[in-house]
Amino acid sequence: MNSLALKAKNLALRKNRIRAKVAGTAERPRLSVFISGKHVSAQIIDDTAHQTIAAVTTIGSKAASKGTLSEKAAWVGGEIAAKAQTAKVSKVVFDRGGRQYHGRVKALADAAREKGLEF
Repeated sequence: MNSLALKAKNLALRKNRIRAKVAGTAERPRLSVFISGKHVSAQIIDDTAHQTIAAVTTIGSKAASKGTLSEKAAWVGGEIAAKAQTAKVSKVVFDRGGRQYHGRVKALADAAREKGLEF
C-alpha cells in the first residue's frame, strides 16, 4: 500500500471512530467539516431526522475564491454560523471529520464561535 492510500485509510478510520461517538440531535445538530486540497465545506446535520439543516462550501463561491485555505475555512465558519442562526440553531456538536483540531479546522471553528455558534 502506498503512502497516499495509507493516509486515506487512516483518515477514514479516525472519521469512523469519531462518528461512533458524535451524533446530532434536533436540539444539538452535528456540524460536519470536510476539507479537500482546494475547498472547504461544512454542513449542519440532524442525524435523528437524517436531514441537512444548512450547508456552505467554497466551491463556486466568488467570495471565497481567493486567499489561503485557512482564510477560506474562516469564511465558511462565519457563513455556516449565519445560516444556522436563520435556521434557529444556536448549539451544535462539532465533527472535525477525522482531522486534527489545528490550523484550518480551528480557523473554521473559531470563526463560527465568533458569529455566535456554541459547541
